Amino acid sequence: MSDCDNKLNGCRVLIVEDEYFLANDLEVALKSHGASIIGPFGDFDAAYRRAARDHFDVAIIDINLHNRAAYPIADELIRQGVPFVFYTGYGGEIIPERFAGVKLWQKPFDPLELVEDIGRLCGR
Repeated sequence: MSDCDNKLNGCRVLIVEDEYFLANDLEVALKSHGASIIGPFGDFDAAYRRAARDHFDVAIIDINLHNRAAYPIADELIRQGVPFVFYTGYGGEIIPERFAGVKLWQKPFDPLELVEDIGRLCGR
């Protein structure tokens, strides 16, 4: 691997996504650039428990987890000072105002496009 391939080396990323193939695509894309992955978690309760107790550098959060809004997970990350992005098929109008500064990645897109943003959030 070239240095470019390791741009996320050492970055621990929590993936909260309930669609298996999308979660897998994210995991593969991030790992190919050196990230360590926590998850992916598709279940709200498991994702919330992990967000509340684990240490990681950044998170990618699907807003809708089996018809349950993931905003409490985002609130917990804000409480801890952990940066994150939303990853969703919905438009920005569904996101509460308190998350106005959070980047929104809309499905579908090439997961490799997300690598740069995650690298920035990880301080790489």
